[in-house]
Amino acid sequence: MTLLNSKQMATFAARGFLRFDGVVPEEINQQFLAELGDVTEGDVASPEAHYGSIMQLGSVPVVPAGISLANAYPAESAISQLMALPVVTGAVESLVGSKPVLDHHFLHITFPLTYYEREAPVAQHTHQDSTIDPRRAFDIQLMYFPHEVTVEMGGTRFIPGSHLRRVSEASIGRYQNILGQQHVVCPAGTLLIMHMGIWHGGGANRSDKLRYMFKIRLCPTEKQVRLWDLSDLPDDHLQQRPIFWVGNERTTDHIHSILTESEPWFEFDTSRLEYINRIKFWRYLLGNESFDADYWLTRLENDFE
Repeated sequence: MTLLNSKQMATFAARGFLRFDGVVPEEINQQFLAELGDVTEGDVASPEAHYGSIMQLGSVPVVPAGISLANAYPAESAISQLMALPVVTGAVESLVGSKPVLDHHFLHITFPLTYYEREAPVAQHTHQDSTIDPRRAFDIQLMYFPHEVTVEMGGTRFIPGSHLRRVSEASIGRYQNILGQQHVVCPAGTLLIMHMGIWHGGGANRSDKLRYMFKIRLCPTEKQVRLWDLSDLPDDHLQQRPIFWVGNERTTDHIHSILTESEPWFEFDTSRLEYINRIKFWRYLLGNESFDADYWLTRLENDFE
């Protein structure tokens, strides 16, 4: 098992996702597609028929919400082998602990436009899953891409750094293009691990092939404090740096720098609110309410009765 390091955790805290390109071996990718009964374009009568065929095969099990991840998937299945990869087990344990439970899973299939007799679907609206969620505790969503995703396939669209901007599910549906958004274009076997609050949506498939993405949402059963590999956490991470008048150029991989790196969609003033939210989140992960980066929270907390 390979736990996440401190810089990866800080990146997750700041941006809301970690991406592992091509991390799943090709034999698992091929087994996953074979278990689904993957077919060529001409062998699918309709989207409904293809989903029905996969449901009937049962390769993606029907499981109750709240089941232990350890008991969710048959031992020899491709999904079980995927979840047993050291990089996956390490990332999951670093984020949601050693005994997470399954909220739900879903196989997203995006079909080429030629599969639709009537008006073809457009890109999915931008949304944040579930409903308004004010917790500092968090779920993660694993998005697994078992085959190469090209630009034409319309991979998942998401907004880095949006995970701490709390909204009510589809209330952000009118926002379709946001500065800095990413579209997943990736090799086979790529895995994205996302904070449950990240803004995202599926793209329209304008290729001639089916696009598959398997999503698993996991919930913690323990406090998410200091679960990662802390061996690289700097001794001076609780100390403050000079701010604004900083002298020499700062290192970009410092924990404080990672937590205060702007996203393209940040406005000059409201970006500071995002830094504050990130610092609060890192305090939760670190289990230390005295942590601060560039004095953002300390100056607000300097109050007297």
